Amino acid sequence: MLQKIGKKNKIYIYLFIFLLLSTFNNTNIINFKFLKFNIEQIKVSGLTKKKNLEVSQEIKKKLIENIFFIRKEFLTKILQKNNLINSFEIKKIYPNIIEIKIKKTEFLGITNIDGNFFFIGSNGKLIDYNESEKNLPYVFGKININDYIEFVKFVNKSKFNFNIIEEIYFFPSGRWDIKTSDDKLFKLPAENIELKLNLIYELYKNENFKNIKVIDLRFKNKIINSYE
Repeated sequence: MLQKIGKKNKIYIYLFIFLLLSTFNNTNIINFKFLKFNIEQIKVSGLTKKKNLEVSQEIKKKLIENIFFIRKEFLTKILQKNNLINSFEIKKIYPNIIEIKIKKTEFLGITNIDGNFFFIGSNGKLIDYNESEKNLPYVFGKININDYIEFVKFVNKSKFNFNIIEEIYFFPSGRWDIKTSDDKLFKLPAENIELKLNLIYELYKNENFKNIKVIDLRFKNKIINSYE
């Protein structure tokens, strides 16, 4: 959120500037840098050093007003275009510094769209893929990103460990399959996902299911197993 300034404080600041400017007759003094309140520094944190610098430079390119006239909407519009950003806090530090604290979006998976790989962000956006994150599941199928985010929430609320999921498959019927790092495939229904995930957790620990490769939980009160 942009730091709010009370109306009284704004009045005092503008009054101070007016009195300061009206005190001097020499116009050269009015042109002094400290009276212009130009932005001298934009502090950005929360991303990598390189990405913080890119955000700072992007804002600098578009800043033409002094600190008193920079609007929240102006900065928000720039920051919201960055797919890496989940949320942010903006603070004006008078007379010439803007501080931006960013919360980076969490990467929830990797998907392929039209032959290109993307990270799926917790902010509902797709982020250009690189190999820096290798422990994320690959998500197959024509997914709706918000539906996938909800699915991940179900996983995280359950006892099942998201980190052991290797692949996730989405089907047009609205259901999901998950494949674990030890090559087990679990078929889930479209409903009662959290309940079924807790059941998977119990089955996963059960020695009787150790060698089973496919566990089908799509049917009510039934568990169908396969060794292949």
